[in-house]
Formats: sequence, C-alpha cells, structure tokens
Amino acid sequence: MEMTWVQILVIGFGNLAWMLPLFLWVRSEARSDARQFNQENRELRRELIDCMRSIDQEIKDFHGRLCSIEEKRKN
Repeated sequence: MEMTWVQILVIGFGNLAWMLPLFLWVRSEARSDARQFNQENRELRRELIDCMRSIDQEIKDFHGRLCSIEEKRKN
C-alpha cells in the first residue's frame, strides 16, 4: 500500500491543526504563570526590604542606647 503525497500532506496538516493551538495555549499559560511569579516575587522583595530596614533601625537604636550607657558609666 503506497501513500500518496496528498495523504502525507493531510496527515501533516492534521497534526499541525492539533499541535499549533496546543502549543499556543501552553505558551500563553506559561507566560501567565511567569507574570504571576514575577508579581509575587516583587511583593516578597518589598516585604524583605521592609524587614531589613526595620532591623537596621533596631540596630541603630540599640547602638545608640549602648553608647549612652557607656557615656553614663564614664561620667
């Protein structure tokens, strides 16, 4: 049984007709997931920066208190 070019083309275009929409759908879902991941990542970075700033402020306050205690002891 010999396949003609028409049969080969029909099979090829049939596969393409299924695969192309699936490929485009997977690509759009992946981009959507990437956007969501980036948004969550930005929010986590902001929270981390806020925590680091508050820790830095606490360190400065603590250092200031230590310096004042040392000054009181010296006098």
